[in-house]
Amino acid sequence: MALSSALFSGISGLTTLGNAMQIIGNNIANVNTVGFKGSTFSFQDLLSQSISTLSGASQVGRGTALGDIYASFEQGSFESTGNPTDLAIGGEGFFALREQNNDNLYYSRAGNFRFNKDGYLVNPEGYIVQGWGLDENGEDVGSVTDILLSSFTSPPQETDHVQAIVNLDSDGSNNTSGSDDALAALWKSNGGNLGENAYEYQTTLKIYDSLGSTHDITIYFDKADTPYAYEFIVTCNPSEDNRTGASGNNWAGLLARGLVHFNSGSGVISNLELWQTDPSDGSDVAQTVPDDLSDGYFTFAPTFTGSSMNVELDFGSRYDGSRWVNSSLSTTQFARASTTTFQAANGYGAGDLQGVNVDVDGIITGTYSNGQLVPLYRVALAKFQNVQGLFKEGSNLFRQTKESGAAITNKPGTNGLGSIAPNALEQSNVDIANEFVRMITTQRGFQANSKIITVTDQMLSELINLKR
Repeated sequence: MALSSALFSGISGLTTLGNAMQIIGNNIANVNTVGFKGSTFSFQDLLSQSISTLSGASQVGRGTALGDIYASFEQGSFESTGNPTDLAIGGEGFFALREQNNDNLYYSRAGNFRFNKDGYLVNPEGYIVQGWGLDENGEDVGSVTDILLSSFTSPPQETDHVQAIVNLDSDGSNNTSGSDDALAALWKSNGGNLGENAYEYQTTLKIYDSLGSTHDITIYFDKADTPYAYEFIVTCNPSEDNRTGASGNNWAGLLARGLVHFNSGSGVISNLELWQTDPSDGSDVAQTVPDDLSDGYFTFAPTFTGSSMNVELDFGSRYDGSRWVNSSLSTTQFARASTTTFQAANGYGAGDLQGVNVDVDGIITGTYSNGQLVPLYRVALAKFQNVQGLFKEGSNLFRQTKESGAAITNKPGTNGLGSIAPNALEQSNVDIANEFVRMITTQRGFQANSKIITVTDQMLSELINLKR
């Protein structure tokens, strides 16, 4: 009977609109949930019933139902935080997370991550963030894996290059006249004790051995007997010289001697010569050009620990295979007081992890107390061909399904994936004003459908009263 059908149509409307209100309520409840993606819905009518009319067969609808419920993956706004491991995705993509104690992978837009007591980068529920390990050059190593912080110390790196850029006074004195190796001879004769009047100028650099201990390397300069040249010696503390044969001898601490030749007109380096000191007898061992050069530089070889070091000596001029080429900052012989223009030495001691930083490419970098910035991991992002096919697991997590397709994992900023915003969290994309408007229209629709039932009830009552 038509009245019964009207009742069922009204009931379908109440049921459908009640479910719609549940969706709206869930959106509003998660208006402050990090990374939440609101859902929307659509209605559709049910299969119509055919009835006979004077003009033939016609159709009468039988009510309504929810046609579809789908998530809106629009970008949410970013909120800045003070935590470097709070991450937001600008653009498409999901963070990949592994459930502890199994290999199940889940995906999320919520990037409120922390390192737990075991060093894993996890979300609040303990799911482990996935990424690639990085080598010292910041290149990916292997496949996607757990992000596990294990490098709490940075090992030392011994020095292999020192740079000393000085100006040596062209009017300076030749304090040790007689030969171009007079400084080295004076060092040997005095057991490493040079008076202040024995040289024109000296500069000292700190270098690191393989264990991270520091040592002073002092370079003494004095005007040479050869015109337009300065002789120099490279020295360390004699008590720290562990070269075999050097300890206890008067040449201990004398690592090398050399000559810096300058152009008579421009005062820039025209040639370099260097002799390493043989620790067994204190004799000179000449380094030749280009056979004994390392990357275009002469070297000296101190020994402080169990193994010998090989340190390049850079005065701002490099041998290119045919001649010495001066850089924009190089040692000079000008008519002004001798001075150090610039000096530096690579290498560093051991350091402790002080914190981590994340950049827009998802690279997690460790900051250590020795000043080193060490790339550790790169956060992985994933995308899907059909995001509407993802299954919601709760706790801001999604699981892939056959409808979503397999996850396509890649680096942030590549293959259509978004970039990483560190120190920020993506907020819910729920527009509360829109939800209130939908709430009003849903409420009015529910009221209207309830009227269908009450009016149909009155009509049935009238029908029953006909028997009276």
